[in-house]
Amino acid sequence: MAINFDALRKKLGQLSGSGGRRNSMWRPQEGEESVVRLMSFPANDDGLPFAERWFYYNIGNNPGLLAPYQFGDPDPIQELITKLRDEGTKESYELCKKLYPKARYYAPVIVRGEEDKGVRIWAFGKTVYQSLLNIMLDEDYGDITDPSDGRDVKVICTKAPGRMWATTEVRPRGKQSALCSDNKQAATWVENIPDINDMYEAKSYDALTKIVNDWLEGDDAESDEGETTRGFNGTTTTSSAPKNIESKFKSLDDAFADLEDDSF
Repeated sequence: MAINFDALRKKLGQLSGSGGRRNSMWRPQEGEESVVRLMSFPANDDGLPFAERWFYYNIGNNPGLLAPYQFGDPDPIQELITKLRDEGTKESYELCKKLYPKARYYAPVIVRGEEDKGVRIWAFGKTVYQSLLNIMLDEDYGDITDPSDGRDVKVICTKAPGRMWATTEVRPRGKQSALCSDNKQAATWVENIPDINDMYEAKSYDALTKIVNDWLEGDDAESDEGETTRGFNGTTTTSSAPKNIESKFKSLDDAFADLEDDSF
């Protein structure tokens, strides 16, 4: 078997931390303003400049599980969600709320003042994503990611008193500019945009099934008094469902539809 030395170098970088996800990521700091230049991922089949990934959150001790269905692969968590939707009960709705995936969006960026760190990846939520798309659809700004005549973007991260989370605001700079005055450096950055597919592990069908069943049968499921949960092996834990669903929605069908609007 021939050895792939490029693969060896990549793996060594991951193990040593030089090519790891943490070193490839950037995020705005609370109370600070940053100026960045957003770039486009080069091989997005959907024609969009940024990447979208769907994750299952808060299942056991896993901070985020990449959802296989988005790649056309069998997905045991989606299968469980479908079963719960078919049941159409209050209990299944409450469990669906925990299981439904949520989107995260990603853009390659050069952070002004930190150009020596190269291209990094900025992860953000739906609100920032919508703001960026609206800017790009505004004829006064256009394609802000264009390496020749795009625009830098000011990123402002603030946290209002009493709020749990900080909010992020994006503002395009007034003047068009090049990604870099050095064309060779700009080309190097474009050629070395991190591959988003290398940054998150896609777990196997069996691994995801085990994670969900362990979560449903373990301490997490038992800590929610009276909640009914159903695993893939038929195990059921019974509990009382919250009584405020009817007050928020006219029917359970409306409640499930609301989940889908927020998630897909």
